Amino acid sequence: MTDSPGGIRGWAAARRTVQSRLRFTSLRLRLVVVFGLVALTAAVSASGIAYWLNREAVLTRAQDAVLRDFQQEMQNHASSLPPHPTQDELQRTAGQMANSSQRFSVLLIARDERGKTVVGNSDLDSFTLEDVPPSLRKAVDKQQKVSSTNKYAHHLYWQRIVEGGKPYLVGGAKVIGGGTTGYMLKSLEPEAKDLDSLAWSLGIATGLALIGSALLAQAAATTVLKPVHRLGIAARRLGEGKLDTRLRVSGTDELAELSRTFNRAAESLEKTVADMSAREEASRRFVADMSHELRTPLTAITAVTEVLEEELDAETGSVDPMIEPAVRLVVSETRRLGDLVENLMEVTRFDAGTARLVLDDVDIADQITACIDARAWLDAVELDAERGNMARLDPRRLDVILANLIGNALKHGGSPVRVSVREEGEELVIRVRDHGPGIPEDVLPHVFDRFYKASASRPRSEGSGLGLSIAQENAHIHGGSISAANSPEGGAVFTLRLPRDASPLIEQETRNGNGTEENAR
Repeated sequence: MTDSPGGIRGWAAARRTVQSRLRFTSLRLRLVVVFGLVALTAAVSASGIAYWLNREAVLTRAQDAVLRDFQQEMQNHASSLPPHPTQDELQRTAGQMANSSQRFSVLLIARDERGKTVVGNSDLDSFTLEDVPPSLRKAVDKQQKVSSTNKYAHHLYWQRIVEGGKPYLVGGAKVIGGGTTGYMLKSLEPEAKDLDSLAWSLGIATGLALIGSALLAQAAATTVLKPVHRLGIAARRLGEGKLDTRLRVSGTDELAELSRTFNRAAESLEKTVADMSAREEASRRFVADMSHELRTPLTAITAVTEVLEEELDAETGSVDPMIEPAVRLVVSETRRLGDLVENLMEVTRFDAGTARLVLDDVDIADQITACIDARAWLDAVELDAERGNMARLDPRRLDVILANLIGNALKHGGSPVRVSVREEGEELVIRVRDHGPGIPEDVLPHVFDRFYKASASRPRSEGSGLGLSIAQENAHIHGGSISAANSPEGGAVFTLRLPRDASPLIEQETRNGNGTEENAR
């Protein structure tokens, strides 16, 4: 079971519509994605910069406050210690320093009178010398040269560290004039929590900005793509031949100007096509009228030439031998003119769309045999076809196709001409092969063109130049086709493909109002 042509066209139209919607959706998606990426990049960049600036500000503020307080405590308490304090003095002083407003841990280191290192710790085992980075200890112990720009040999140094996943600030300084060395340890976990909260807030803001940008992109895409979609629909309708298609134009932006340009182009195309159609119709009418007008005098001339031909063939020899060649030329050219007029009338019917099928059940082998016998080609044509191969076709048009293909093979090819018939599914394949030199490659694409001559130096030949074109049109009206090629064994091969039953075409043409006729059985 096969799909009807109408169903196929409907499916093709639906497929084009789906493809158009997919392209439209794809463009919308790309716009939304681009908008989203731009918004995401901007939001992430802004959030990153804001987080970095706030982080530095928070940490710097906390750090400066702690170091300033530690330095003040060192001056107030550690500097009052004797040059060689005892461990108890260091322990008591460390506890006093730790009670400052910043609440940091304190570690004091000095030497007693015997030169032994003594340590005072405000938090006992929670802050030891091992917690101080070696680089910081080295910097604190290093004695610098005193100069006009550097009044003290020792300075306050600090460093941020992370232990157990928690951030800390470590600072160290030596009492002016030498003696006790003090270190402090301050947890920055509250500041880290504040920064984490800030990061979450910025992340949420970034997500909201992304959602907002997607909504804005959707709205913008709809605004931009709706005119583009209408333009695509109008262009497709124009391509389908609906030349009166126009777009409604509003606004002064680029899309409005594009719509105006489309309307001007469609208007110009409609006018051009109308002019061409009018000229083509006038040309077709002229050819049809001329063909009809020529038939009347041609009929009279044909009758006279038939009488002259009978006189030439008569045994009495009533025709003067001097004018016999001229008479025979007139007879030949009259027949040629008659064939040309008939071919022109047939071409006119095809162009006007008035050519109709008259179907009948025919035996393909008998049809080919009758075509060959009627033209006295039996001795020059070999037939390879089984009898009983029936098809429902137009016998007259099939005879025209076969006569043109076989006659062309005999005229331009070489004998013998072989005609073979094969079945391929629901198709009949008829091949006509000659034994001539074949068709030049540059001629092959044009063998079915009207009035085409293979050699420009021989613009006039015995044929009208319409035979193969008419054969192809008759194949097309059956829903078939003809192709030309060169055989590898030599010679040209014309392949005719026809459906076994052309009735579906009649039903389709009847629905379209073409009024195709069929023989009554």
